[in-house]
Amino acid sequence: MHRQTRVSCIKSMVRRVKTPCIGVCSTGIGDSVCRGCKRFTHEVIHWNGYTEEEKAHIIRRLDVLLSQVIYGKFAIDNPALLEQGLKHQHIRYDPIASPSTWLFTLLKAGATQIKDLTVFGCRVLPDWRGVSLPELRDTIDADFFTLSQVHYERYFRV
Repeated sequence: MHRQTRVSCIKSMVRRVKTPCIGVCSTGIGDSVCRGCKRFTHEVIHWNGYTEEEKAHIIRRLDVLLSQVIYGKFAIDNPALLEQGLKHQHIRYDPIASPSTWLFTLLKAGATQIKDLTVFGCRVLPDWRGVSLPELRDTIDADFFTLSQVHYERYFRV
């Protein structure tokens, strides 16, 4: 096998990490953490210069933080059913991400239209049952932002 062919094969095996940007960047107005994607300012600025491994590390951190927020509010009883529902609704999601991230993706896409979350293999936990899905989505987003800010303050603030 020629060297160039081997290099091409290796490159194709590396999963290309997509930007988590949702087009609502607040780092340009002085936020240390983007209110849209929850990345840190330096990550937004340098994203295109990062290796796929560095990008994947950032995505994993965001996934873990989001999962922590969702954990106390929802139970995901059937991740396969959630994934199937996302596909059926033609909602773009990251298949490598955790089911918690999938659920948040679902809520962002259709919290106002979902009548029965069990259709997606999920349920709201008892302490949150009186809260509408749009309110839960907004609460999760706010808590996710706060958790990202705290993480930034602890590990990156000079």
